[in-house]
Amino acid sequence: MNVAIVGTGYVGLVSGTCFSEMGNHVWCIDIDQKKIDNLKNGKIPIYEPGLEEMVLRNHKEGRLDFTTDYSEAVPESEICFIAVGTPPGEDGSADTRYVIAAAESIARHMKGYTIVVDKSTVPVGTSEKVKAAIQKVLDSRTDAKDVTFDVVSNPEFLKEGVAVNDFMRPDRVVIGTDNPKAEEKMMNLYRQFMLNEHPIICTDIKSAEIIKYAANAMLATRISFMNEISRLCDKVGGDVRAVRQGIGTDSRIGMSFLHASCGYGGSCFPKDVKELVAVGKRNGIEMKIAGAVEDVNNEQKHVIADRIIAKYGDNLNGKTFAVWGLAFKPETDDMREAPAITIITDLVKHGAKIQAYDPEAYEMAKHYLAHIPQDAITYEPDMWKALEGADALILVTEWKQFRSPDFGKIKSLLKAPVIYDGRNQYEPKYMKEEGIELHCIGRGLI
Repeated sequence: MNVAIVGTGYVGLVSGTCFSEMGNHVWCIDIDQKKIDNLKNGKIPIYEPGLEEMVLRNHKEGRLDFTTDYSEAVPESEICFIAVGTPPGEDGSADTRYVIAAAESIARHMKGYTIVVDKSTVPVGTSEKVKAAIQKVLDSRTDAKDVTFDVVSNPEFLKEGVAVNDFMRPDRVVIGTDNPKAEEKMMNLYRQFMLNEHPIICTDIKSAEIIKYAANAMLATRISFMNEISRLCDKVGGDVRAVRQGIGTDSRIGMSFLHASCGYGGSCFPKDVKELVAVGKRNGIEMKIAGAVEDVNNEQKHVIADRIIAKYGDNLNGKTFAVWGLAFKPETDDMREAPAITIITDLVKHGAKIQAYDPEAYEMAKHYLAHIPQDAITYEPDMWKALEGADALILVTEWKQFRSPDFGKIKSLLKAPVIYDGRNQYEPKYMKEEGIELHCIGRGLI
């Protein structure tokens, strides 16, 4: 098939590349000329394992093209995906202006029957707005008498760090449409990815739009619930890891997304929970659980700094803390809503200095931590350099190289053997034997 993808962020670039990997001819469209030029020259704007090699191969073999020109891509495409950003507004609702703008641009260049797909995470009812925007443009054209179209909702479920694998081997594909013709076209596009016999779920458009928000809100709910349990464990002397095992082995519950931590971040969970609350409000429904999930997560991001202040005092002048991990999760450079931002901001406000290290998020961190005075933070070239002369180590992101480090070396480089483990990576009993003071999430002070 001939496919166009508007937007070259995580969703657009991964989707377009994976479609081309299966033999389709794909145009990736973006208004950013520099980004398109870089992609043509093999420079990938995001860090995602396995993506760069796949982009280079498919571009070289002529299946994957990059352009800023809709007229080059849209007329030849049977299916046009919209995969642009939908950032949250001040009230938490998703901003769909870029989605509508993309739909209008597609409409100006459509020829014949075209399926326009909302791949971006969009609020319920967006498909109707996209359809109206396209029709308005077509009505203004004098050469569009034979142009017809359908709008389809096809939410994405990609996890950053494993996005390529998620797309190539999806556990389900959701297609929302009210037209059998569009459904069959979309089924034909996705069948090549479903050899694992996982389902293609065909439903109405509004249900498809809700599915994405409901899925992410449910996963975020599990995380925030476990973080609340971790606070109770710390208060009464329980072990949240034992609690997780005790409830997760219940087949009705399962183990996934029940790890206590210093909070979740990223581009999806925070934004989608906010939008679910906002869409409820717009429709006269108070989404109490979703609202509480966001509140709990915001509080959880302060837990590490609060414990440090409780130990060292409100005035942290003269104190330096090493931070391992800045990205919101491993295997990505994404800093959006990352807990590290809150932790570092809290500590610097109280006078501390930060020595930070992350394998991939160095450049992103300089953007998202631009509000931190330059003399208060240094970005170190390796994980050991960040420890030198620090009063304690804070583990924020569970990169693999942090899982089993040389603890003797950690002790020799820190002023004191103190670790704040925001991901419960380290075993309290072993840390005690090593002579390290370990502060976990929901496992007490060792």
